[in-house]
Amino acid sequence: MRKLFDAALVCLALFFVHGAIAADKQLRIGTLAPKNSLYHRQLMELGEVWRTAQGGNAKYLVYPDGSQGGEAELARRMRIGQLQGALLSVVGLREIEPSIAALQNMPLLFKSWEEVDYVREKMRPAIEKKFLDKGFIVLAWGDAGWVRFFSKESAVRPNDFKKMKFFAWGSEVEQQEIMKSLGYTPVPLETNDILPAIQTGMINVVPSTPYFALASQIYSSAPHMLEINWAPIVGALVVTRKAWDEMSPAVQEAMRAAGEKAGVQIRSKARQEVTEAVEAMKLRGLVVNRPTPEQMREWNDLAEKLYPRIRGTLVPAETFDEVFAHLKVYRAGKAK
Repeated sequence: MRKLFDAALVCLALFFVHGAIAADKQLRIGTLAPKNSLYHRQLMELGEVWRTAQGGNAKYLVYPDGSQGGEAELARRMRIGQLQGALLSVVGLREIEPSIAALQNMPLLFKSWEEVDYVREKMRPAIEKKFLDKGFIVLAWGDAGWVRFFSKESAVRPNDFKKMKFFAWGSEVEQQEIMKSLGYTPVPLETNDILPAIQTGMINVVPSTPYFALASQIYSSAPHMLEINWAPIVGALVVTRKAWDEMSPAVQEAMRAAGEKAGVQIRSKARQEVTEAVEAMKLRGLVVNRPTPEQMREWNDLAEKLYPRIRGTLVPAETFDEVFAHLKVYRAGKAK
C-alpha cells in the first residue's frame, strides 16, 4: 500500500507539473526593429491573436532593438530554443535558407514594388517549403523600403564611394569579398554598432532604408543621401517548427490568418513610410543627391558587373536564374 501511495503521489506531481507547463506556454520573438515601430506594433498585434487562441497563461514576448543580438545571432537562438521566432530581413533569413537572398541581394534589378511582389509570390511556395524542410514556418512576408546610400560627404558616382568605408553586415562575408574585388572598403559590423562607428569615423557610408536611417539617427552623422533604389529590404516572420507543432490546429489557423494580415499591413505602411521618412529628414538637414541619367548609367553598369559575381555566391545560381525568368515574363506582360 505504501508503494502504491508513493506511486500515486509521483503521478499526481507529474500531472500538475505537466499541466503548469502546458498552461504557461511562451512564444519569444526577436527582431532588430525599433520598439514602437510599425514592425514592433504588428508583432504585438500578432501576439494578442496567439495569446487569445492559446488561452491559459500563455506568455508572448517580443525583444526589439536587436536586444537579442544581430540577425545571424537571432537565427542561432531559434535553433537552440532560446527564441521561438524572429522577424528577420534576408540577412538573417539566408542563415536558414540561402535561396531567399534572391529577393534582396540583386542590386538595381527590381524597378518597382510591383516587380518585387510578383517575383516573391511566384517563388513563395517553393521558398516556404525549403524553410519548412529546415525546421521553420514562414508566417508573414514584409519589406522595409529601398536601400539608399547615406554618407558623410556628398557622393553621386560609383567611384565617389571608393574612397569611403562602408558598413557591411558582419555575417555576409561573400558580399564583403565582392566589394573588395571592385575597389570598395567594407567594414563588418552589427546593426547596433552603426551609429557609434559613423560618429567616430570608423565608417562614413551606410546602405540603409530611409525609415531606419531616421529611426536610428544615422542621417544626423551621414547627412547626404543618394536617391537610387539600390535594392529592396525584404523580410519575413518565421517561427520554429517545434513551436508550431506544439500549437493546436485552431491556433495554427488563427496564426496563419493573422500572419497574412500583418504582412499586408507591413508592406503597405512600410512603403508609405519611405517617402515620409525622407521628407522628415530633409526638414532636419538631409541633403538628397539625385544622379543624372549619365551617372545612373554608371550605376547600372556596376550592377551588371556585380551579377556574375553574385550568381552562385550570394544567390544560388538556380534561384538567380529563376528571378530573371520571372521578371522577363512580368515585363513582357506589362509591355503589351
